[in-house]
Amino acid sequence: MRYHHSGKIPQKRHTIFKSENDQFYYEQLFGTEGFHGISSLLYHIHRPTQIKSISEPKDVTPKIAVEKNVTPRMLKGMNITAENDFIDSRKALLLNNDLKMGLAKPKKSTEYFYKNAECDELLFIHEGKGTLKTFLGNLEFSVGDYLIIPRGTIYQIEFETENNVIFFIEAHSPIYTPKRYRNEFGQLLEHSPFCERDIIAPTFVDPKDEKGEFTIKIKKENQIWDFVYASHPFDVVGWDGYFYPFKFNIKNFEPITGRVHLPPPIHQTFEAHNFVVCSFVARMYDYHPLAIPAPYNHSNIDSDEVLFYTEGDFMSRNHIDLMDFTLHPGGIVHGPHPGAMERSIGKKFTEEYAVMVDPFRPLKLTEEAMKVEDPSYATSWLENSDNYLGDRSQE
Repeated sequence: MRYHHSGKIPQKRHTIFKSENDQFYYEQLFGTEGFHGISSLLYHIHRPTQIKSISEPKDVTPKIAVEKNVTPRMLKGMNITAENDFIDSRKALLLNNDLKMGLAKPKKSTEYFYKNAECDELLFIHEGKGTLKTFLGNLEFSVGDYLIIPRGTIYQIEFETENNVIFFIEAHSPIYTPKRYRNEFGQLLEHSPFCERDIIAPTFVDPKDEKGEFTIKIKKENQIWDFVYASHPFDVVGWDGYFYPFKFNIKNFEPITGRVHLPPPIHQTFEAHNFVVCSFVARMYDYHPLAIPAPYNHSNIDSDEVLFYTEGDFMSRNHIDLMDFTLHPGGIVHGPHPGAMERSIGKKFTEEYAVMVDPFRPLKLTEEAMKVEDPSYATSWLENSDNYLGDRSQE
């Protein structure tokens, strides 16, 4: 992240700051990891602490179906049920103590405000467009955008479409750009597959100077409470710092290529504690005269591997549909489907797009995941005639 500021701020932090009408503005420190992590300072028209009421909590704990998994899995995302409400639409499919991930198909915009009080959120827009409205400003989004929303951000989502599909991650640690692509000052290096110009901060909007009753749904420890506040949460007249939501489009990721096949870390886009997120994008294939573009068989001994397929024809898998998830557990060998290696030889380019998540602790599967599982996936590498003919028919 880099320093950013918007709106009106005082010359020096933690000092008196008043409006033209001689009214105090109220400062708020917004950050994580105590007072050690990155943070921003916000300036409110009204005290941001005026709670009028708190509801009884609603439990949203995902129900676990498979506690310990060694089976390769395919989850058919297209079969997940759409819901009107943004929160209700989130179907957690895979989780461990570091993250939850899944798919959401919300139909309607949120009238309430929402805050995840313990998790950073990554929302990848597979389908739809709209505006992420936050107390720091707005981010317009469309297909292919990653929206990174730090924990504690108060936001609403306004959709311009009814058919919206969002791949989401809730992370129990901050989500950052990879350390190896940054120098000691935090600047992205010349060999990074993206740069600061590709990272879009919120557009500042005029603050809302309103009193009344404003409901913020706050999530923490798998519970959601309705907090009713006495002033509009989007009353920020200005802010500055390093901690803010941002967007990054997958098509701004510039792939790193080589003469022979390079491993998945070259696709890394984000990192958090105990997991990474990678972007597979359109790119030139390997250009050694004897190169095999398809990935080699491999064992991720220390991590599970999840792929969410979002656009194009994924060359290493047969019979993949958009919105599919594949899960390959750590320690179990996996690789290209029968015929995929042979089919890839001589190919020069791919138009595939997928999001990969590698958690370093095993994933559990929820009941929602098992509702949409394709149970035939685990044996789909067998070299039988049906698999091979199905593969050859795509040539």
